[in-house]
Amino acid sequence: MKDPVTTVTGITYDRESIEMWLLTEEEEAATCPVTKQKLPRDIELLTPNHMLRRLIQAWCIANASNGIDRIPTPKYPLNKSNILRLIRQVNNHQLCVDALRKIDDLVIENEKNRKCLEEVGAIKAMVSFIVKSYKERKLITGLEEALRIFHLVWSPTTENNMQFVKENHDLIEAILWILRSEMTKNQIVIKTHAMVVLKNVIEVSSSNLLSGLHSDFFQEMVNILRKESKHHISQQATKAALQVLIDACPWGRNKQKIIESGAIFELIELELCNTEKRVSELVLCVLAHLCTCADGRAEFLKHAAGIGVVTKRTLRVSSATDECAIQILGSIAKRSATKEVLMEMLRVGAVSKLCMVIQASCEDYLKKKAMEILRTHSYAWSNSPCIQVYLLTRYPG
Repeated sequence: MKDPVTTVTGITYDRESIEMWLLTEEEEAATCPVTKQKLPRDIELLTPNHMLRRLIQAWCIANASNGIDRIPTPKYPLNKSNILRLIRQVNNHQLCVDALRKIDDLVIENEKNRKCLEEVGAIKAMVSFIVKSYKERKLITGLEEALRIFHLVWSPTTENNMQFVKENHDLIEAILWILRSEMTKNQIVIKTHAMVVLKNVIEVSSSNLLSGLHSDFFQEMVNILRKESKHHISQQATKAALQVLIDACPWGRNKQKIIESGAIFELIELELCNTEKRVSELVLCVLAHLCTCADGRAEFLKHAAGIGVVTKRTLRVSSATDECAIQILGSIAKRSATKEVLMEMLRVGAVSKLCMVIQASCEDYLKKKAMEILRTHSYAWSNSPCIQVYLLTRYPG
């Protein structure tokens, strides 16, 4: 026992153990493990047993020669009234910076603090602070803390959080403003936090907001991808930008807007120098979405390395990447299969890789898709040594 606390039933437990019990007890009303009486789940009603704690510490000191470490004086849980006071101070021009730094320290400290901050409306306070900074066009001190607090406290399952951000156009504009701004210090850190917050917001945004995103929005996402290629932004920000593009693709004319922003060229360039599995999965997922459009396929084929990089990633990264790669090659082979494109697929090894997919331990639907592509264009690839008759007949459609 390191941090003894007494419940309303008069029994003393270790704080960590009884808090875990109260959080995980499945019954509607938690009970005292000893007396079986009902216990309130509010951990603020646990009373520190100072006398017992001092006895424990005295025993640890007395037995130090036997290798017993002294238990430090514990930090007690936050009082909600104190947190509410800090949240209110965020709206005070003179007190906001100090309040944000204190909240930031609390958020970083542990999950309990984050949960408590969420319950008292930290998300709403951070959004208000970020939007206010944008409207006043002031990159004021505290913006980094506000973005980090939002990210660490954010929970998409909380209805109040979702209602507050899902149609908040001002918040989207505020984040874009931060991404475009030049900063004298901590620029990469602040913009990374901004991108992660944007990803969180886009994931729960309404179809109305997503359908109404402007071309400038997607241009800024492409700028993030371009900065990654030049090592001017973090990989975390790049992953967030890719996820934003994936979430936005299905809505309105977003695919066309993304294509017009030059995303396909930057996606291929990014993948050419990428070594990270998750980035590959996200890049190919975006490309698979965009290649369902004629303009997307045209832009993809304009890049000399497009078919080659997709071919290279097939069967080398993950099943998710394989699925997207086959989808891309299938779209190209079905709707953009000029003689030059088919010869390019043969030259860079795409045909050979499709044959390998049929023989590999892939999902059956991927094998069937690869077989369909090979059968459709067998006349163009018939002289290739990588296509054998048994591959085209072994797995009947």
